[in-house]
Amino acid sequence: MNKSQQDKYEAYFTGKKVAVVGYGSQGRAHALNLRDSGYNVVVGLRPNGATWKRAEQDGFKPATVAEAVKGADLVAILCPDMAQPAVYKESVEPNLKKDAAVLFAHGFNVHYGQIAAPAGVDVVLVAPKAPGALVRRQFEEGRGVPCLVAVHQDATGNAKTAAYAYAHGLGGTKAGVIETTFAEETETDLFGEQAVLCGGVTELITAGWETLVEAGYQPEVAYFECLHELKLIVDLIYEGGFARMHEFVSETAKYGDLTRGPRIVDARTKEQMKTVLEEIRSGAFAKEWIAEDKANKPHYNQLLQKDLDHPIEKVGKELRSKMAWLQASAKEASAGQAKEDERKLAAAGSKT
Repeated sequence: MNKSQQDKYEAYFTGKKVAVVGYGSQGRAHALNLRDSGYNVVVGLRPNGATWKRAEQDGFKPATVAEAVKGADLVAILCPDMAQPAVYKESVEPNLKKDAAVLFAHGFNVHYGQIAAPAGVDVVLVAPKAPGALVRRQFEEGRGVPCLVAVHQDATGNAKTAAYAYAHGLGGTKAGVIETTFAEETETDLFGEQAVLCGGVTELITAGWETLVEAGYQPEVAYFECLHELKLIVDLIYEGGFARMHEFVSETAKYGDLTRGPRIVDARTKEQMKTVLEEIRSGAFAKEWIAEDKANKPHYNQLLQKDLDHPIEKVGKELRSKMAWLQASAKEASAGQAKEDERKLAAAGSKT
């Protein structure tokens, strides 16, 4: 990014109001980063909700969603996907300026028709490719995380500039911005979660653990081999791709990887992945999930409880309780957050 672009993005929100709706993982990181970048940020929340006090501790004066949206030049809707349509219909749309921009960090509701903004407003997407805590930490360290940017509706002619300026305020332009579409972001995100990152990985872990235990091996040993050590491999791949992983594992591990891996994840697995992708692209998954949510998630809750009740969870809990480094990390994180909350409260008190 050249100097003129940087100046353009930094100036874009001068004198403008940004409303951040929601204060969870992404909402908190966005609000804090934008405020620290000099943007005028108002946080819109459910009165006396769980995150209201957290926002106050961080130095914000939260408002109801309706109040936060009034007069806002950009409204970032960062509450949970399934809550967004109702929040939008009840509190956002009736209070939108005619030339405002509505921003999402995930395209689900726009792409699947759950939210349709009026013709006079911009609709954009800025999706940092990291959890909120990392988005915030990288910003505090003077860096950023890559962001996806998309424009769904450009009513003012400034939609793309607004999206880039928002990403810049998050620190995203320091790491890189990739232009995409709402369809591409939504469909690839859902596919990654279902086929690889969440669904694929947990099923692979479970199947591997069950195979070893059913063959007579100790559950604890199977846990280390199929779950615990996964982090070591993922960290290597995360740091330098397959090449770095191959550099640090043994020749025996590499040979087993290259000759047996394709027998586990084979052509049939890929065909199933294609089916999952088609369900996402056709809208079948979205329709199913929306109906499940409206019915108070009976099937979801049953499946989730089954997952949590799996024997590997009991074994893992017992083993992790003996891993001093994990306990220390948890205590350090808790203590660090407590100190930060105390500092914010003290700072807020000094201003009153």
